[in-house]
Amino acid sequence: MSLSSHVEELKKRHATLSEQVEEMQRAPGSSDAEIAELKKQKLRLKEEISRLEAAE
Repeated sequence: MSLSSHVEELKKRHATLSEQVEEMQRAPGSSDAEIAELKKQKLRLKEEISRLEAAE
C-alpha cells in the first residue's frame, strides 16, 4: 500500500469516527466514556495523518 493510499484510508476512518461521535452525542443515553474514547481515537488518527503527510 502506498503512503498516499494509506493516508486516504486513515482519513476515511477519521470521517467515520466523526459521524459516530455526532450520532452518539445526539442519542439520549449515550455513554460519555464511549464518546470520549471515540474522540481519542479520532485524535490519534488525525495525528497519524499529520505525521504521514509531513513525511510525504
